[in-house]
Amino acid sequence: MDELTRSIGAGFSVSVEPNSTSAPHPRLSQYKSRSSALEQDERRRRFLDLQKKKRLNYVNHARRLADGDWTGNDSDEEAGEEEEDEEMEIEQRKKLPRHYANQLMLSEWLVDVPPELDTEWLLVLCPVGKRSLIVASKGSTAAFTKSGYCINRFPSLLPGGNRHNSAMGKDYTILDCIFSEVDRTYYILDVMCWRGHPVYDCPTEFRFYWLQSKVQESEGLSEVGKRNPFRFVSLQSSDCSAQSIRQVLSVEYSFKVDGLLFYHRHTHYTPGSTPLVGWLRPYMVPDILGVEVPPNPLVTKPDYASHQLQQILEHKKVSTEVRQADPNGRYELEHLSTPEEQPRSDAPANPRMQS
Repeated sequence: MDELTRSIGAGFSVSVEPNSTSAPHPRLSQYKSRSSALEQDERRRRFLDLQKKKRLNYVNHARRLADGDWTGNDSDEEAGEEEEDEEMEIEQRKKLPRHYANQLMLSEWLVDVPPELDTEWLLVLCPVGKRSLIVASKGSTAAFTKSGYCINRFPSLLPGGNRHNSAMGKDYTILDCIFSEVDRTYYILDVMCWRGHPVYDCPTEFRFYWLQSKVQESEGLSEVGKRNPFRFVSLQSSDCSAQSIRQVLSVEYSFKVDGLLFYHRHTHYTPGSTPLVGWLRPYMVPDILGVEVPPNPLVTKPDYASHQLQQILEHKKVSTEVRQADPNGRYELEHLSTPEEQPRSDAPANPRMQS
């Protein structure tokens, strides 16, 4: 019976998405929900190649989000070429999501640390809150959950967000935000469209620059007022050098920190889960990335994490040895934990459910 319990515990996985952040970090308790799944690093390369070939009509998509008009046929469906891997076949044929569900670009746990992390990736420190799709159009601002439910509608100083700056519906803005109810603040993670100009197919580096410049041009956006009952504050990004990571994790913030998002500089804004955006808790950084951070509350390991983080080091050592033995870089890792060694039930998975 004990062997059966361990076998079920090792193979059970709630999410079908590899490295989904709605589940514990794979290195904390279990590896490879499916032995045929591609390594995260390989999937990153495929996603980057795929976005070069895929051309979706983001202009019409952004307009439909702003107008709420989904009538007519989509002209962006692509037949897609055959791929060896089943996951990539599905991704190749996937259309833009309809209506307001699944519009946000979601992260995966950062499992395979990219070798070019310090040069090709950007880091954003995230507050605790709920991911929200913000659509400002026709003189009103709407907040949608990841599943597409409209949970609030209010005026804002975003372009198109109130009746005084809507410009007859021609101005509209679409943002990816984290909402902090405590701070009455929408922290802006990313921008998909600003004043009717979509930037879905622009690299991360440009989108972040565009966002910062536009927010700075908008007076009163970060202040609570009659036409702006919630603050809109853009989150800052930095490079992923060891020095920058130490600095980010050594600063005292006005909000409660949830974790860190790692964006590939060249990824487009693609709705759905992607390996080109990684997620880590602050206390995982020294062990996963190998970056030493001065002791502070952010990197203090919770009681439930001590044993699991020790497993990370063991798994990293095993994976390195196997990679060196296999020139093709394909490897499998044994499940080293028993059900008793799984994360405690009271251990927080992720307040934002999926970043």
